[in-house]
Amino acid sequence: HIELAKPVFHIGFLPKVKKILECICIHCSKLKTDDSNAKFAVARKIRDPKRRLRAVWDICKSKTICEKGEEQENDPDKTSDYEDDYIPNGQNKPIPQRTTTPAEDLGLIKVKKPHGGCGARQPTIRKDGLKLYMNYKARDSEEQTGQETRQVLTPAQVYTIFKKISSEDLIDLGLNEEYARPDWMIITCLPVPPPPVRPSIQMDGTSRGEDDLTHKLADILKANQNLRRYESDGSPAHVVSEFESLLQFHCATYMDNEMAGQPQALQKSGRPLKSIRARLKGKEGRLRGNLMGKRVDFSARTVITGDPNISVDEVGVPKSIASNLTFPEIVTPFNVDLLQELVKNGPTVHPGAKYVIRDTGERIDLKHTSGTNVVRLQNGWKVERHINNGDVIIFNRQPSLHKMSMMGHKVRVMPFSTFRLNLSVTSSYNADFDGDEMNMHVPQSVETKAEIKEICMVPKQIVSPQSNKPVMGNALDT
Repeated sequence: HIELAKPVFHIGFLPKVKKILECICIHCSKLKTDDSNAKFAVARKIRDPKRRLRAVWDICKSKTICEKGEEQENDPDKTSDYEDDYIPNGQNKPIPQRTTTPAEDLGLIKVKKPHGGCGARQPTIRKDGLKLYMNYKARDSEEQTGQETRQVLTPAQVYTIFKKISSEDLIDLGLNEEYARPDWMIITCLPVPPPPVRPSIQMDGTSRGEDDLTHKLADILKANQNLRRYESDGSPAHVVSEFESLLQFHCATYMDNEMAGQPQALQKSGRPLKSIRARLKGKEGRLRGNLMGKRVDFSARTVITGDPNISVDEVGVPKSIASNLTFPEIVTPFNVDLLQELVKNGPTVHPGAKYVIRDTGERIDLKHTSGTNVVRLQNGWKVERHINNGDVIIFNRQPSLHKMSMMGHKVRVMPFSTFRLNLSVTSSYNADFDGDEMNMHVPQSVETKAEIKEICMVPKQIVSPQSNKPVMGNALDT
């Protein structure tokens, strides 16, 4: 990690920081309002923290002073049993006001005391670029113009204000003291990701090309050292603040380099640096591009043609594909003879096998063990055999709009180079034969196979739960 010379705002939390600042007093870090405000009493009871924060913010944002709260008067008269205007027969007798009931004294009832604010005037808070400003409305008595005075609110100030917020106020604000203290939203110590996150590329043998994030971290380090040096030298304030805003800029563009109204940090070549956010967001980002959808092994794709002579839950697979895709079959006393035959056929003949995996985990490539020395199988080994008639696979046509866009089929190995499918399933795949291509996925374990057989097979999808009626019927020349 990098210990920063001065705290900086985390660009992702800046709007949230501004919101919290608008809810609390700048001077005493207490909420600007308390239970004497009926709206606030309602807002505190909202269960959902996000909605609670919004409700409290709606109440607090317009307050211009930190409310002092009415102190309860402790006059000896008031605590006496009878008030001055004692009415003997008790007509319309005011209820005697006691400041504390015995239950309160014993601490059985929790009384929300007025929070005793400091009564200070509160500024409006404005965000401009990566800085926060406090605007104080001038009182009309002093100046008739109603001039605003504007001060910068530094991350260090915000940090100290946030550190003072009490636990009760945090809960009222919908923040979790254990996981989301507001002072953590300001960076005092920047975490540094390890090299696997930002690998350097070897260029033309000698020079190393560093990753964008590494460049950015170097910039942050440089700015941080400069700031520390100038601060310890006792340089003038405007120089220090210049370096502080540079550090703020680098920390912000390290995380998000596409902020509106902010100049982009550029490479030497003039290309904008790729920030952490850019890696995650959007279609090609980490989430949509690498987690929700990724490239997979044991899949095939080719053009589809119709074949009325295969069953509705079958799919015709070209021999070339069938002898390339494999399924790891475990050797048992029941299948050892069949698998031994496949191993003898090797990878080139169709019902054959590509690899044998010993129980130690080492793979034997059958390309190199042809002819004389045939591998002798033992129970518990695995044979990666070619897929053959009767194997179950998942067949899919994009776009996958409903669950019937991916269904389980049985393999039927056929000549030529297209997937054949029965005409009746075309409706649920929304497929036609004008050049559509479809994908096939081969399961790689018996569990997956069982799931496909029991859940995904075409016969199990004929009646759709969406409208509880059949989604396939006799189509064309079935």
